[in-house]
Amino acid sequence: MSDLMKRITKWTAKTNPERVKSTLEELRTMMINNIQTTFPELVMLEAQVRQVLDGESLSLRDYPFYLAFAREVWSKERNGLSGGSLSREVAVLIQKWVGRGLSQTILERIRNEVFSIAPPGP
Repeated sequence: MSDLMKRITKWTAKTNPERVKSTLEELRTMMINNIQTTFPELVMLEAQVRQVLDGESLSLRDYPFYLAFAREVWSKERNGLSGGSLSREVAVLIQKWVGRGLSQTILERIRNEVFSIAPPGP
């Protein structure tokens, strides 16, 4: 069987509606528990970011982009990054979002005030 046919066969098997349904039924309890612990953290995080943003002269249309940055930082923390590794990763994220037009100063305030992450060392 060619690689193309193998891929199509695997995709067809794993997207079978009955298989997807049974997989979701098995995972549903765990997924609900995860959401019940994760969403409160995320809501508190977003409230803290909004407090920082409210102190700036920003248009409300810019808020979602700063919230997206904060969610990315939060994700890095939740995935176990810490210390210098986390500081360097956040520095990369800051540069990414500055490249997309966000204010470096505001991103650094979020890093410092919401996450208490030090800038990377030399």
